[in-house]
Amino acid sequence: MLVPKRVKYRREFRGNMRGRAKGGTEVAFGEYGIQAVEASWITNRQIEAARIAMTRYMKRGGKVWIKIFPHKSYTSKPIGVRMGKGKGAPEGWVSPVKRGKIMFEIAGVPEDVAREALRLAAHKLPVKTKIVKREEIGGEANES
Repeated sequence: MLVPKRVKYRREFRGNMRGRAKGGTEVAFGEYGIQAVEASWITNRQIEAARIAMTRYMKRGGKVWIKIFPHKSYTSKPIGVRMGKGKGAPEGWVSPVKRGKIMFEIAGVPEDVAREALRLAAHKLPVKTKIVKREEIGGEANES
């Protein structure tokens, strides 16, 4: 499970999910990727479930890159506790994902296998997604 080794503050503000992703909006490592169409928090368990769905479908072939990391803690108060008396204890870890962010990338498998693996992974995530392909510059691989 993905969790940070250490953090400066145990409890964080919820933050702002408006707007588009600042970086990581293009396929950088693999050939195909899953891009978020809307903003949401993605938990470490959802990331792991998507990774397992992809690798099982690909039969351990190819390579998978996880481009998001759950560095933000979220808190909750125990059930049956009244309002107030401070912020709750850290409950788990999430990765805030904005519109346009590439979350997973795949390479080393045929296109039909990659698309199906990414489709299965997308079903494990709480956001609307689209499958994107790496952009080739000038009609050929950009090697310089």
